[in-house]
Parts: sequence; structure tokens; C-alpha cells
Amino acid sequence: MRVAVPDRMPSIKLVLLPKDTNAYGTIFGGVILSHIDLASAVEARKTAPHRYVTRAMHEVEFHEPVFVGDVVSFYTETVRVGRTSLTVRVLVEAERWGAVAPRGSGHGEVVKVTEADVVLVAVNDRGTPVPIRPEPMQA
Repeated sequence: MRVAVPDRMPSIKLVLLPKDTNAYGTIFGGVILSHIDLASAVEARKTAPHRYVTRAMHEVEFHEPVFVGDVVSFYTETVRVGRTSLTVRVLVEAERWGAVAPRGSGHGEVVKVTEADVVLVAVNDRGTPVPIRPEPMQA
């Protein structure tokens, strides 16, 4: 069990619903991946206000299932900025409510669901890569 760190602010925080479940009653991995993609785009916009497309997701491994009613938080951090691309690390945690939450504690058990490094490319309206930061003037 992990304890939630109060000074961290998630890029996205949500409760997943029955429509997001697979035949086993847990949340589809693809639903989690789509939210990882969205969270990485939120983080990328902090670096520069471009349109971004996802190029790759590295090392996505699910450690714990997510259940209906879990509060899922997507924490992000920019770990690399290149000329036209950047890499965002996304950590996904689920806060379990219900039987595991200590009565009156105000929070449930927090578990690490997955993490991924997402590579995004800044593009223009034609989909062509553009520099993330202005290029220096050539003399």
C-alpha cells in the first residue's frame, strides 16, 4: 500500500465506470492507455502550446487491476525535450474505496497501476513536425 502524497497534482483524475469494464469486471487496459495519452498531452502543453501527436509509448506494464469506482490519478512529468519531440513520464495510481478503505479515514488504499514514457511530436495544422521552441535566428 502506498500513501498519497498531498503536494502532487495529477494531470487527470477520474472515477471509472461500468462502461469501461471488460468481461472480467476490471477496467480495459485500452481505457487506461487512452487516459495516459491524454495526460501526456496535458503535460506537453505546459512546455509549449502546440498541437501534439503521440509517437510512442514505452514500457507499459500493468501492475494492478483497476476496478469500477476506483479513483484513478495520472501524474505526469516532462523528462526530455528535443527539437520537435518531448518525452513525458506518466504514473498511474488507483485509490481503492469500499471494503479496503479504513472507516472515516477520508482516503482509500493507493496502488500503483502502471507507468509509461510517452513520446509526443509537436506538429502544425498539416501534421508536419515543428520546433517545440523557437529556433535561434541565423546570422
